[in-house]
Order: sequence, then C-alpha cells, then structure tokens
Amino acid sequence: MKLVVIEAPAKRDTLKKYLGDGYEVFATKGHIRDLPAKSFAIDLNNNYEPHYENNPDKKELIAELKRKASKADEVLIATDPDREGEAISWHVAYVLGLDPKTKCRIQFNEISKKAVFKALTEPREINLNLVNAQQARRVMDRIVGYKLSPILSKKIAPKLSAGRVQSVALKLVVDREKEIEEFKAEEYWLVSAEHTKNSVKFKSNLTNFKNKKIKIENKEQVDKVLEEIKGRDFVVDTITRKNSKSHAPAPFTTSTMQQDAGNKLGMSLKRITSCAQELYEGVEVKGEGKIALITYIRTDSTRVSTDAQNACRDFISQKYGKEFVPQKPNIYATKSNAQDAHEAIRPISMQITPEMVKDSLTKDNYRLYKLIYERFMASQMSEAEYSNVNVSIKVGDYTFKATGKTLEFAGFTAVYKEYTEEDKEKASGKLPKLEEGETLQVDEIKTEQKFTKPPARYTETSLVKAMEEKGIGRPATYAATITILTARNYCVKDGKSLVPTELGRHITEYLDKFFHSVINVKFTAYMENRLDDIAEDKDDWHDVVDSFWNGFKGLLEKADASSVTMKSKPIETDIICEKCGHKMYIREGRYGKFLGCSNFPKCRNVKPYETEEKKPVGKCPNCGKNVYALKTKRGKFFYACEDREGCNFMSWDIPTGEKCPNCGEPLIRKGKIVKCSKCNYTKDNANETEEKK
Repeated sequence: MKLVVIEAPAKRDTLKKYLGDGYEVFATKGHIRDLPAKSFAIDLNNNYEPHYENNPDKKELIAELKRKASKADEVLIATDPDREGEAISWHVAYVLGLDPKTKCRIQFNEISKKAVFKALTEPREINLNLVNAQQARRVMDRIVGYKLSPILSKKIAPKLSAGRVQSVALKLVVDREKEIEEFKAEEYWLVSAEHTKNSVKFKSNLTNFKNKKIKIENKEQVDKVLEEIKGRDFVVDTITRKNSKSHAPAPFTTSTMQQDAGNKLGMSLKRITSCAQELYEGVEVKGEGKIALITYIRTDSTRVSTDAQNACRDFISQKYGKEFVPQKPNIYATKSNAQDAHEAIRPISMQITPEMVKDSLTKDNYRLYKLIYERFMASQMSEAEYSNVNVSIKVGDYTFKATGKTLEFAGFTAVYKEYTEEDKEKASGKLPKLEEGETLQVDEIKTEQKFTKPPARYTETSLVKAMEEKGIGRPATYAATITILTARNYCVKDGKSLVPTELGRHITEYLDKFFHSVINVKFTAYMENRLDDIAEDKDDWHDVVDSFWNGFKGLLEKADASSVTMKSKPIETDIICEKCGHKMYIREGRYGKFLGCSNFPKCRNVKPYETEEKKPVGKCPNCGKNVYALKTKRGKFFYACEDREGCNFMSWDIPTGEKCPNCGEPLIRKGKIVKCSKCNYTKDNANETEEKK
C-alpha cells in the first residue's frame, strides 16, 4: 500500500477514483507545521532561523499520519504545485522523518487520471529553492506583522495589524481616494448631427476646426459653432475603408480570471476563489462521481500543454468549422515577472461542456466554469474580422466624422465577447452607401454638456489588476490580501467600490511618514523579484531577509521613539451616560467612531455613534419616515427607519418607500433596478441611479 499525502480533503475522493485500491490518500488540511501563532519565533541573531512547531490543533491528525506512513510501502507527498505547497511538503517530510532529497514528491497541474498517473512515474526531490523562497516570504511577513503592528496599535488605535503587501494595497486605495477628492472637473461640450439616408439613420460628431482638433469648453463656444454652421451644407469630403482584425484573448491566469469573473459575473473575490477551488478539487457530477473540471487555479502563466491545445483545436473544428481554427496554434507571451510554474487556467477536458454539468453544479460554479471554458476555447480560435468605414464631412471650416464598423467574420467572438465600456461606446453598425461630394440630410443638431470624471475608485477586481501590473504579491496572495482590508475595517465596500475608512487613511498616512522607503509599490515589487531569485537558486534566502531587516529596523526604532501620534482625541458631547451620569465622548476605535463614557475606566459604557448630518437614503415602506444608512461593527451597511421605537423597520437593501403590487412586501433598490424584496417582481421604469449612502 502506498500513501499519498495531499492538502485538501475535497481532493481525496477525486484522487481515490483514479488511484484505486493500491493507494491510500491522506489530507493534511493545510499546514501541519508552522510558526507558532502567539510568539515571534524568528531568531534575528542567528541568521533569521525560524522556530517551527507542529500545529496544536493538528495533534491527532499528525499522529494518524505517522501511523499510516509507518505501515505504507512508500510515501508520496502530493501537496499543491506552488511554493506554499512545496513548503508544506517539506514540513510533512520533516514530521515523518523523510529525507527531502529522496524522490518522495509528486505534483500534477490537474486532477485527471492521465496527469495523476504521469506524476506517479516522475517522483522527484522536494525543491528546497521553492521552500526557501516561501520561507523568506514567511519570515519577512512575520517580522512586519510582529514588529510594525504594535507600533500602529500604540500610535493610532488598539489591535491594528500591518502587512508587508497588505499595507501597500491599502495605500493604493487611499491614494486613489485622494486623487478623487482633489480632482477638479473640467467642462466640455459635444456637438453631433443626426442624418438619414435611404431610411438609415446615423450620426456624425464634430471633431475639427480648420483641420485641427477642436475642444469646446463652454456654452458660449457652442453657440458660436452653431451660429457658424447654421444653414451650411454637410458635404461628404473623404471616405476611408479598411479592414481590421482582433486577436483572441489569452487563456486565464489567476488575475485575469478574478477580474473577468468580478466584472462579468458580479462575483466577489472571495466567492470567485472559493468556486475556482471547488472546480479544481472536484465536484460531484451525475453519472461520473467526483471529478475535477479545471487545472490548478494559482498561476501567472498563459502557457498551455500541446495536448490540451490540440484537443481544443479539434473540438473547435468539429463544433464551429475549420475556418475558426487558426493555421498555427495561438501562443501567448507570459509577462517577464511571471513565475510561469504552471499552465494557464483551463478546462481539463473540452468534452465536458458547461451544459453537460450544469445540473450538477451550483449556480456560481456553473457560471465560473462556463467563463473559464469559453475563454480557453476562444484563446485557440481565429481572429475576428471587421470592415471599417470612416467618413469625413465638411461644414465650412468645421469637420464632422461618422464611423461604421461591421463584423465580417466572428472568429473567437462566436464564443467569447471581450468588449470594454470604451469599446461599447465606439461600437457602431453599418453606414448607408455614401459618395464623396454628396450633401447629407441633417435631421437635427445636438449639443451635450459634459464634465471630465475623476479616476474610478478601486474595486476588488481592479485592485487585483493594479497589484499584478505593479508586481505586488503573486497569484496565491491577491484574494487574501484584498479581503483582509475590509475584514479589518481599513476599507468598506460602497457597492463594488473600495472606500478607505478614516482608520485606513490614518494607517497609510502614518506609514508614509515613517516607513515610506519600505511600504511602497517599488520596494515591494523589488522584494517579490528577490523572492523569485531565491526560487531560481540565484540568491540566498538569509541574505534577502538580512537586507530587508537591516533597512527596516532603523525605521522601527525611529517611529517608536517619535512623539508623533495619530490617535483621535476624544470629543466631548452633550450626551449623558445613562449608567453614571457623566458626559459621553466621541472616540475612535478599530471599527470607527463610537461613544464612550468620559468616566472611563470607572465606567466602561459604550454605544454606537451616529452622526447627525447623515442624509436619508430612502423612505420607510411601513410609516413613510426617513430611512438612514447605518454601519455595523464589521463595516457593512444596513438601512433603518428613523423611528427606531415605533416602527423599527430594517433592511440590508435600500427601500424605495413603495410596496410590491403583487405581494405587498417592500420594494428595494439594487443598483439601477427596483425589485421586490421577496417575490420576482421588477419595476419596469426603474432607471434612476443608485442613491448615495
């Protein structure tokens, strides 16, 4: 009997199905040996040696693992195929007394019969370079967590934590919010003409004056343009026709999957990660048992195996026709800073279509599998082909332009649409047949006042994109890093947007003042590259940690010795403590502002603080009074009637004040949609924008 050691119990049934009776599969449920949770455990005076301990809550599991290993003919460690998985393999080998230089390690990028049996024929040594890269990350993160967090707690608010990458991600969110606040909108105007020819309506836009680009900044300039083109003919000057092609997008990496699923499916980062993990580990499929549907989900590579590529091309040819398969397979360049340790995220088998497993999957798992499946198929398809027509129209000294774009060959777009909002605005259909020199009919001249917009707040998915582009973190860390920002109330969600709290701003301001040389994008990306060098045996992990600590410890000493503090001073109020009769103070805590008794510590009375200047967000459907947005301890908003005693209406969604005509329950607002809070009723004319909290 051979013992195969894995991490996740969810994989066990999938693997057992392929391995059969000659193997036993044992799951460690993650780390079994790690740095202790409640002590620093790094010897700064002894080459940064970490002190690992068996996890206390894994005592019985470790005993069972040792028992099974002692009876096994061979132990094969098949933890996840990344640096953390390699480190877990190393710890498992230590606990079992195995030499990591023996061929005890196997890995597979997908849980399929072919991949698993191939791995069994290719056991290898544990890669200590990968282990050391992970060890260096773990040690540096422990140094930051244990040395910087107490200073933040002392200088700002109790029980705060800092993270080497987490704090830089927070800085991105805070800096973006400052950009938005400092943004000054500029007025501009658009002028367009509506035309009709042969019953075809189309539009042209004013672009030039005397052959130079025109920018109209105010109403006076608009009126001048209108006066000068009044009564003049719109004459077609030039017509340019050209063909264009659009190449298929690359298959998913962790980052692009998270971005696309967030944008197209509206899923949270946490939900995307959970669904992807389930699809990778295996799901119960009717008639098949437990099978895995996709390859490993933590990757920054767009590379795919030749076998998978050929199978996909054959499938496309059979389903769509040979013209949808490019002459040469599509190969995509991987970014220079990518680890490129695994393939891109793809379906294990093209024969298992999303529709075949739809009834076996949860709604979100089905939607994510469909997205991954279609993206991979599209990545191996032919280019989309378009015909474009650009028409220049002269009106005196002014030039208007009309464009037409039509799809001539669908190519990959037959499967997968990848239009951005900008593309949607530019997209247009066919123009009528026009001739140079002809005069166009003008139905109407339209003007529109516009204002430049500030940069958009980060969402979870756009923050993932920014982190990837800037080289902060790696595929396995994006979701955990971003999720922790809201979990610790450094940011809150406003719809999909991430908004820094006052606490988050204070943390970033303090770190900028004392730790700017370490907690910044450039340095964090540099350290990620040094971790990559360790993994590739180009650097020693002790040297990397040493260079980090030597620069960091001086900053810690300076910050700790400084009298600078960002603690919020208590603000006296006229509210009387009902327990002792003293006045209540507005204080700042980890979860925002609260009311605390001025007689502290003799009186420890606290209660929620609600600002008087809050604006109502809606009307109560029960009594018609105002409804206000209130924040929970965890930073989530709920909505409550101002009459907290007489009515006491509360909802997690914004009420409109109306009742459903079908069932009588409150109508709520979900983005731009007004719907019933209970039944399927949706209000047809609900097109107002979402009210601000």
